[in-house]
Amino acid sequence: MASDDQKRRAAEAALAYVPEGCVLGVGTGSTVNHFIAALGRRRQPIAAAVSSSEASTRLLKAAGIDVIELNTAGDLEVYVDGADEATRHLQLIKGGGGALTREKIVAAASRRFVCIIDASKLVDVLGRFPLPVEVVPMARSYVARQLVRLGGQPVLREGGATDNGNVILDVHNLRIVDPKTLETEINQIAGVVANGLFARRGADLLLVGRDSGVETLTA
Repeated sequence: MASDDQKRRAAEAALAYVPEGCVLGVGTGSTVNHFIAALGRRRQPIAAAVSSSEASTRLLKAAGIDVIELNTAGDLEVYVDGADEATRHLQLIKGGGGALTREKIVAAASRRFVCIIDASKLVDVLGRFPLPVEVVPMARSYVARQLVRLGGQPVLREGGATDNGNVILDVHNLRIVDPKTLETEINQIAGVVANGLFARRGADLLLVGRDSGVETLTA
């Protein structure tokens, strides 16, 4: 079971990796919400944040943190985000909150990716959590058929479009033993915008919140 206390411990531990005065990449999700709250309370300010979602942008602004566009910021020093699943090899599944494409872009533009999770998210093999795939709407059925051929069971996520105006297919019943290869194969399907495997650019540092404290895993 996910623990709110574990999420908060991991989120607060990430502050140690955020230099004062930097432009910071910020992800999306319940653990990141704790991080944004802690960042807003911190005495050492950052210059600004680049946000991966409209939801995080609202929270950052409410915390008094300036939000700027990635095109303005250029390369970022640090990106802090959560994950739906993570391995000890620092490979991730992300996108449960629907922001996977923007998260991939911000992660790619960042020199260091600090991932914050509670202990329930740490797994031996990725795939128990359905893999999100963001798809251009007209390609939904075509992409779904290709995902079936790869061994998955895609289900259209209900609840509207992503911040980019696309749809998400959540792919069930995958046991992902080679995340880098599968990430590439899915990305090559016409109509796929991005998928939620963060293996080719995984985390550089994984902070795992536990009841006893925070476990730190590095690449």
